[in-house]
Amino acid sequence: MRTIDHDVLVIGAGPAGASLAIRLATLGLRVVVVEQSAFPRQKVCGECLGPASLELLDELGVGTKIAALSGSPIRTVALMVGERTVVAEMPACTDGRFAYGCAIGRDCLDWILLEHARSCGVEILQPAKVRRIRGGPGEFSCTYEWRHEGSRTKSADDATQVIRAAIVVDAHGSWERGPDCEGAGPAATAEMPPRPMDLLAFKSTFEASTLEPGVLPVVCLPGGYGGIVVADRSRTTVACCIRRATLQQLRTRKPGAAAGLIVDGHLRNSCAGVADALRSARQLEPWHAVGPLRTGFHANGAAGILRIGNAGAEAHPLIGEGICMALQSAAVLAQLLSDRRRILDFAYVRQVHHAHTGICRKKFAGRLRFAHLCAQIAMRPALARCTGTLLRGWPALLTAGARVAGKARHGLVSTPNKRAVV
Repeated sequence: MRTIDHDVLVIGAGPAGASLAIRLATLGLRVVVVEQSAFPRQKVCGECLGPASLELLDELGVGTKIAALSGSPIRTVALMVGERTVVAEMPACTDGRFAYGCAIGRDCLDWILLEHARSCGVEILQPAKVRRIRGGPGEFSCTYEWRHEGSRTKSADDATQVIRAAIVVDAHGSWERGPDCEGAGPAATAEMPPRPMDLLAFKSTFEASTLEPGVLPVVCLPGGYGGIVVADRSRTTVACCIRRATLQQLRTRKPGAAAGLIVDGHLRNSCAGVADALRSARQLEPWHAVGPLRTGFHANGAAGILRIGNAGAEAHPLIGEGICMALQSAAVLAQLLSDRRRILDFAYVRQVHHAHTGICRKKFAGRLRFAHLCAQIAMRPALARCTGTLLRGWPALLTAGARVAGKARHGLVSTPNKRAVV
C-alpha cells in the first residue's frame, strides 16, 4: 500500500482545481491533484475567457502562454435568432489590465494550467480517480485508483493507493458523481433520475468556418441555446445546451441517429447564422456530450469537504462565465487558506467553508440570476424573436447585457470576510 501525506488534496484538474493548486503550492502547502482524465483532452465548454479570467490567469503566471495561443480579442457580441443576427460592441473593461476577452480550447487551457501546477511543486496523479474518503478535516484518508492500465507501473504493494490530507477540495464537474464519503454521503451532486427539463450539453470544433474572429454570438434555439466563437489556431468552437425532452422529440424524426448529428442538424436548421458559418467548414472531431447540468448554488454534500468551480456553483453557460467563476472561487479559497499559522482542523475548515460560501454567493448570485433569465428567453422561440426584434432597434441593449453578464469586469479578488477565519 502506498500512502501519500499532503496538506491539501484537490479532486479535479480543470481551471478551478489547477489554479487552486498553483496558488496553494506557492504559499508553501503540500498539494496533490487527482484528475481522472488524461490530458490534453477536450471538454464540453464554450471556451471563452473574459477580461477577468485573463487577469487571473496572468496572476497565476500563465498569461504569456495563454496570449500566444488564444484567438483574437472578442470586441463584438451578437445574438442569432432564426434568420436574424444582431451585432453590437462588446463592452471594454476599463479598470483592469485586459480590455477584451478571447477564446482558447480547453485542451490547451487545462494542459497549460496543470503543467504550471506541476512546475510549482504540485504532485499530479493522472489519470486516477478518488473512490472513497474517510475521516474529516485534519485527518482525511482517501483511496484512489488509476483509471487505465499502463498509465503507471504498479507493484504488488501498490495495489491500494491512499492519500492522507488535512483538507479535501472538490473541484470536478457538477454532473459527475463524487467519491463515497463515509458517514456523510457523496461529495458531489448525486446521480438523479432523468427529467424532461434536464439540460444536456454538447460541443464540437470546426476549421475553415466563415465566422469572423473576435465575434461572440449567442445562439437561440427552440428548447435550448448555444454559442459559437473562433478560438485558438483558428478553430471554431460550437457549444450548446438542449433540453432532454427536445432531444427526444428530435430523435423521433431521425430514429437511430447519433445525438451529436441530431444536435448539429437542430443548430443549422434553427439558426441561419450558424448554418452560414459552418456551411463550408470541416468538423475536426465528433460531438462531445455531458449532462445534465445542475445550475445554481450546490449544497455542501459532505462535512468538511470544500467546493470550488462547478462543484460549488454553476451558471447557465449562455453568458460564458463558467471559467471566470471557477478561477475566482479558487482565488478566494486560496486567500482564505493562506494563514499557515492555523491548524488545519475541522473548526478551521468549517470557518473557511462559511466564509468562502458567503463571498462566492455575493460575487456570483447576480450572474447566476441573469444567466437563468437569459436562458429562459433563448429557449422559448416567441420570447427569443421578440428579444431579437427589440435588440435590432436598440443594439446598445445587447452591449448592456454583456456588461451585466460580467464581460467588462476585472479579475481582482478580495476577501473582506477573511477576518472571520484568522
